[in-house]
Amino acid sequence: MKLPAIPITDDHIHIDPANGRGVEAAKDFRRSGGTHIFLVAKPSWSLGVEPSSGEDYREVFDRTLHVAEMVRETGLIVYPVLGVHPAEMNRLTERMSLEAAAGVMTAGLDLAARYVGEGRAVALKSGRPHYEVAPEVLAASNAVLFHALELGADCGCAVQLHAESGPCTDVVDMARRAGIPVERVVKHFATPDTPLMPSFIARHEDIPALARSGRRFTMESDYMDENSRPGAVIGPKSVPRFTRRYLEEGLIAEEDAWRIHAETPSRTYGVDIALP
Repeated sequence: MKLPAIPITDDHIHIDPANGRGVEAAKDFRRSGGTHIFLVAKPSWSLGVEPSSGEDYREVFDRTLHVAEMVRETGLIVYPVLGVHPAEMNRLTERMSLEAAAGVMTAGLDLAARYVGEGRAVALKSGRPHYEVAPEVLAASNAVLFHALELGADCGCAVQLHAESGPCTDVVDMARRAGIPVERVVKHFATPDTPLMPSFIARHEDIPALARSGRRFTMESDYMDENSRPGAVIGPKSVPRFTRRYLEEGLIAEEDAWRIHAETPSRTYGVDIALP
């Protein structure tokens, strides 16, 4: 079955020409029916950057934007998402105090917000460790996350949240205090119990039922594009292929696919997703 004439959007994907397949992975996505991607900046260390200041993230962000331009040449529409991976806290505290590490991360987010303000990116990335950490590390990470939410409110942009598996219910109150609408706080690799905007991994078994119920969410591959971990988390063809399968098997209707791939990401990120 050929996909209907609808956009197909991957809400969280990495493309890395230095460590992975690069543009060839993007071409796989497009050949499989994909049309739009939210290209998420990789962690600084994966690009060989060891930041000591917020300004040091500029190399990470500029390289992400360069990759975005490369991918656009394939015919895909690319929306860059820039920010600071929450696991950077652990790496930074190997070289500096916890307070200093949090300062570097918030300054990096300030820089990312300037890129959003200049129209060079559409959203911010932040979060907190998805693994167990000391209470003081979690508190510092939550402070960084709150800063990201405040920046999102100031910029009028979405914030992609990388955090522990589960609902992250406490982030609703954080979003309220920061002044950002909760529907613009995207829970990357979401579970259905989250009150945030879910971005589900494309193979999530609850997607068909949630789609039929009218739940608003997006789909992602979280493709890492690292030759050392080929196909992780799932491959670049996954979002179009799973969407095709759900349609072929009658598990979702075409209007559901439109809501997942066009209406919801358009509303969440303030972009206009339509057929190229």
